[in-house]
Amino acid sequence: MAPENLFAGAYLDRRAEARLHEGWLAEAQADPATLYLAIRAGAALIHPAGTHPAEGEAPTRIAFLEGHDPRVCRCLVAERTVLLGWFRNQRCVLVEVDADTTAREPFERFAELRPLASELPPADAGLVAYARALNLWHAGHRFCGHCGAPTRSERAGHMRRCTACERQSFPRLDPAIIVLVHDGERALLGRQASWQPNRYSTIAGFVEPGESLEDAVRREVAEEAGVTAHAIAYHSSQPWPFPASLMLGFVARAEHTTPELRDGELEDARWFTRDEIRSGAVHLPPRESISRRLIEHWLHGAP
Repeated sequence: MAPENLFAGAYLDRRAEARLHEGWLAEAQADPATLYLAIRAGAALIHPAGTHPAEGEAPTRIAFLEGHDPRVCRCLVAERTVLLGWFRNQRCVLVEVDADTTAREPFERFAELRPLASELPPADAGLVAYARALNLWHAGHRFCGHCGAPTRSERAGHMRRCTACERQSFPRLDPAIIVLVHDGERALLGRQASWQPNRYSTIAGFVEPGESLEDAVRREVAEEAGVTAHAIAYHSSQPWPFPASLMLGFVARAEHTTPELRDGELEDARWFTRDEIRSGAVHLPPRESISRRLIEHWLHGAP
C-alpha cells in the first residue's frame, strides 16, 4: 500500500464525543498527562533537531507544554483552546498563547508550518497542520457572518455560536482538484510567474459551487492549458492548511495538443517526457506535496 500524503493519516484519535462535554477543559487541566500544543500568531512551538536537552540528536518535533507552564496557564480559556484529540494516547489541546510569549532557545522556537513540514515526523506534521487550520478558522470567525454580532467558541473549539442570532458555524474546507494530465508518453505541467525559474507542477484549482470533482478537473485543465481531459481517475487526497484547502488528486488523459493559456493563471504550460523529467531538466514541486506524488506516480508507471 502506498504511503499516506503528508498531513494525512491516522496520526490522531479525534474522539469527537469528548467535545460534547461542557467541562472538557477542566478535565484536560485535571489530567497531568495532557499535552498542550502552543501556537503564536500561526506559528507552532517546536524543538529544533538535536536540541532537546534530554534526547541528544532527536529530530525536529513538537515542543509540547505542560498545564503548569506559565505560558499556558494564563491562556486556558475556551476562546483560546481547542481539544484536538488523543495524540499517542495522550489528550492533546491546542492553546493560542499570548503574542509576547517567548520560546526557550535554543531548545525551543516558534516556526511556521510550510518551511517546517519536511523537517517534522509525519505524525507531528499532521497534528500541527490540523491545529493551525483550526486556529486560523477561529481567528477569521470572531463575528457572525449573518448578523455581525460576536461569536463564542463551543464544542471544545469545534463550533462557534453567534451571541445574538444563535447561528452556528463549523470549520470548513475549500476543496481543490489537482491533476496529472498525460498522453501516455508525456505529462502536461505548468508554471506560475511567481515560482522559481524552471519550476513546473501539475494543474490545480478550486472546485466551484454546483460542480463535481470531475467537472472541476475538466474545467481547470481547459481554462489553464486549453487541453481537453478525459479518463479522469482519482488518486489520493492531501489536507493543505494554507489556509484551509483539501487537495483532491487525479490522473487524467488528454490528446497531445499544443497548450493554450486561457485564463492567465499560468505563465507557461508544456508537455514533458519521462526522460526530460528524470534528467532534471525541470524543477519539480517539493517532495511533501501531492503534486510531486502525482508526478512520480506517472513517472514510474507503465508507459
